[in-house]
Amino acid sequence: MVSLAYAMGQGGAGGQGAGGFSSFIPIILMFAIFYFLLIRPQQKKQKDHRTMIGNLKKGDQIITTGGLYGRITGISDTTITLEIAEKVRVKVNRSNVTALNQPALQPQQGKDSK
Repeated sequence: MVSLAYAMGQGGAGGQGAGGFSSFIPIILMFAIFYFLLIRPQQKKQKDHRTMIGNLKKGDQIITTGGLYGRITGISDTTITLEIAEKVRVKVNRSNVTALNQPALQPQQGKDSK
């Protein structure tokens, strides 16, 4: 007499070949969506940040990850000397620079608008 478990386990074996690959399609689609929505933009942002850090020069106004605003007075390979107030200088790691601080454009004065 055939056990009930053996009888249930044998059915449907013929259709598994095509179902094997089609079960991976949703996983491949999810990976593609994650790549284009999460991974690729993050890599572009990191590349832009590395380029910005590489192009820093003396006199640039920057913002650090700690929230310090200041002007660069000295640069080495790994550190930046930052003047945060008159005659107040701190050294920060070059990788701690978050962004360049672009001053807001001042409206031209002296021209009267009517």
